[in-house]
Amino acid sequence: MEKQGDFFDDYKNDDSALKVNDGIKQPPVINPYLADRPLRRPRIKSVDEYMAGIEAGDTTILSQAITLVESLSPEHRKVAGEIIARCQRLAADRKTMRIGITGVPGVGKSTFIEAFGSHITARGHKLAVLAIDPSSERTKGSILGDKTRMETLVRDPKVFIRPSPSAGSLGGVARRTRETILLCEAAGYDVLFIETVGVGQSETAVHSMSDFFLLLMLSGAGDELQGIKRGIMEMSDLIAITKADGNNVEKAKVARSLYASALHLFPPTESGWVPTAVTSSAVTKEGLDDIMKKLEEYFELVTGNGFYLKRRREQARYWMYESINESLKDMFYESETIGRLLPDYEQAVLEGKLDSFAAAEELIEKYNS
Repeated sequence: MEKQGDFFDDYKNDDSALKVNDGIKQPPVINPYLADRPLRRPRIKSVDEYMAGIEAGDTTILSQAITLVESLSPEHRKVAGEIIARCQRLAADRKTMRIGITGVPGVGKSTFIEAFGSHITARGHKLAVLAIDPSSERTKGSILGDKTRMETLVRDPKVFIRPSPSAGSLGGVARRTRETILLCEAAGYDVLFIETVGVGQSETAVHSMSDFFLLLMLSGAGDELQGIKRGIMEMSDLIAITKADGNNVEKAKVARSLYASALHLFPPTESGWVPTAVTSSAVTKEGLDDIMKKLEEYFELVTGNGFYLKRRREQARYWMYESINESLKDMFYESETIGRLLPDYEQAVLEGKLDSFAAAEELIEKYNS
């Protein structure tokens, strides 16, 4: 077969009017000197260094400490555990507002958070936004693109935005979100938004770590009362109908009325709060004052009747059990015995030689023996 360059070689004689010049040599795609450089890993600071930065409100140190907490490396866990313990003691006496925010996909959670977040910081609060991004089941990677959708908030010095991958955690709640909350509170952030991936199992986990649960809903998407599970509505302290602007205003008002009526059918809440529904628009900023007013009324109520403190203690108890479950799972999969046996058992299940329940029981027995 004739080479590609042979065609041009025929015209490289002196009698031809066509002159083919040699191309410019392209530089290598990868820096050739890069391989000679030693791989530098970031230095793990001491607990005192991390705490000094956190207490000073240094967002760089805070981000590094959160990364350490999220790490699965055994060498990081000890340092992270000490940081968490000290942050918990530091934040114990601070009155903060943990607000869980959820809603169906496409409801505009990021747009709402940016508009409402600016509304909150304008009142003198410091805001931390903990956004949970779904991880790919195939690659385990996450886009972590919430910062790009919150262009105004990301430039606000009173705001700290931390997107975290769900990393396979049940329902899309980042595994260390609870600890991240403690670090942010120790850094002086008095309002925290915990944004979930979407309506699903994650709401139970987020509800267990928040003081106020805000549900965002769309209008005009069919039968509104059938658009979401009753369990999610029962957990909600407030429902906000988003995108109530332009031609959608009347539809939003109808949806608000339907949800408000449905909420009155549920049993009274333990806190004494009566959930309701409002309309809002991140574009026109209509309804943001109403949501802020409801928040202030709620926290005034629960701090006055003692439910705030009770709720925080319940959160701590819930996450004690969750930490136990996670630690036991880690210990199981990190076991050398399980690591050696697991591939064979997995293959036996795939081939139908062993059912999954029997395989699980045998592996647990071998782990305990």
